[in-house]
Amino acid sequence: MSGRIARLRNLVDTNYGTHRGLVRYLLGQFEAVVGPAHRFRALDAPAVSRLVFVCLGNINRSAFGHAVALRDGLASTSIGLATTTGAPATPAARKVAREMGYSLDEHQATAISDFQRASGDLLLVMELRHAHRLLARGVPADAIALLGHWARPMRYHIHDPDTLSIEYFRSCFATIQAAVQGLATELKAANSPSAEP
Repeated sequence: MSGRIARLRNLVDTNYGTHRGLVRYLLGQFEAVVGPAHRFRALDAPAVSRLVFVCLGNINRSAFGHAVALRDGLASTSIGLATTTGAPATPAARKVAREMGYSLDEHQATAISDFQRASGDLLLVMELRHAHRLLARGVPADAIALLGHWARPMRYHIHDPDTLSIEYFRSCFATIQAAVQGLATELKAANSPSAEP
């Protein structure tokens, strides 16, 4: 029995970060099913001129999303809701990004207080609570989207990997990479200004 529990715990830790990450993932999926059909999932591609990846620290998830978007030729940047401008990506983020063929070595965080939102920005959040914090700051709902909507399978909560296992970093970054690439395909097909050379 203890072997099964250990395997289950390992499965949760690798795919969701922690049991709290699993609970938030399930709540996010539930809200996507029972909540408003298009809330934080709609995309008006021709109106999107820049992608803005958002998380708390801008040192793991949003930093990596930004790197993937740049590689895919998308106009993009990234910010943190609770960070210090200039903070570097974490060592674990740099390591896993490098394994996946990206570099975060030059990344420097940008605090939301130092960010100037522009017309045509689509703010891509990792969690529903990030969307709510942006709404509270006056960002219109149609300028916010859950990045995990473009992952396959869809994942409306991408848990923060900070201080968690390297295995979860890999799982988290693979989800982000897939979501950004799925979004890039959709933007390019719609001739979005964000995808113009």
